[in-house]
Amino acid sequence: MKVTAKDVAARCNTSTAAVSRAFRAQATINPELRTKILSTARDLGYAPPAKRILQTEGRRTISIVVGDIANPFYTNTLERFAQEIDAQKHDMLVHVVPQGQTVDSTISQVLRSGSDAAIIASANLSSELAGQCKHRGIPVVLFNRVQADPNTNAVCTDNYNGGMLAAQRLLSRNCKSIGFIGGIPDTSTHLERRRGFLDELERGQTELIFEGSGQYNYDVAFSVVSELLSSQRQPDGLFCGNDIMAIAAIDAARQAGMVVGQDISILGFDDVPMAAWTSYQLTTFRQRVGQMVTNTLSLIDEVWRDPETEGSLRMVRCGLVERQSG
Repeated sequence: MKVTAKDVAARCNTSTAAVSRAFRAQATINPELRTKILSTARDLGYAPPAKRILQTEGRRTISIVVGDIANPFYTNTLERFAQEIDAQKHDMLVHVVPQGQTVDSTISQVLRSGSDAAIIASANLSSELAGQCKHRGIPVVLFNRVQADPNTNAVCTDNYNGGMLAAQRLLSRNCKSIGFIGGIPDTSTHLERRRGFLDELERGQTELIFEGSGQYNYDVAFSVVSELLSSQRQPDGLFCGNDIMAIAAIDAARQAGMVVGQDISILGFDDVPMAAWTSYQLTTFRQRVGQMVTNTLSLIDEVWRDPETEGSLRMVRCGLVERQSG
């Protein structure tokens, strides 16, 4: 049964007019009563009509839930979101998913905070929680992730195409013994980059000699690549699923006495600031973060205007950034 303003008013022993005023930033209302009404509305799952809020409320709050906060890609992304959200005269909250936990353990913070929208970065959202957000009138957009749920809004890089480009790059450099260092196995970024990479290698009639999991983590990737380079399977080309793992691979190759860019070609993905450092000069694939941020906020605005908007997936092509590593 749909919760109405009348239900909230009854619980707070006030009028529906007061409930309406509580959701309008410029309306005159006792601060304690406003707080009570907003708290009760959240508890009951009540959200006023989105169009009315859009016309009267002014500033809104957008929560961003991020899991891999240590990854420079996401710290840089948060900065871009902060700039764009501020330019649109809204406020931003950041919720960090603790290591070893799922986004489900954090999304309750978003619901309690009274946020008007949620962006889920580097994590997946269960269908149940997505339904709760929708019931409360909170638009949710996945950033740099996709899910099978057709009702989910998502913005991501075309990771399959990026994987294809990585294979083409190594093949163009006449690499014959090629390896792949992947990320977290059940994430869409890993799966799609891997799939595109393997499909293009197959079209080029080249077999993958090694595949390891670096977990998108420097230490793990360094260990995996060090072990690989000490074995009999010496690769001359290596595609890493993100820049942090590629930087680890460069360090491991140098420790093994190899000249990166000559003895072995190493590619990354993301184009984080460290990739351009003189000590690495990493060839990588740039995610167009500015366009992804713009698309994400545009999707939120569309749902604010029309809550019945169907799920949408917006993909952005990545671009090769050619440096000295491969």
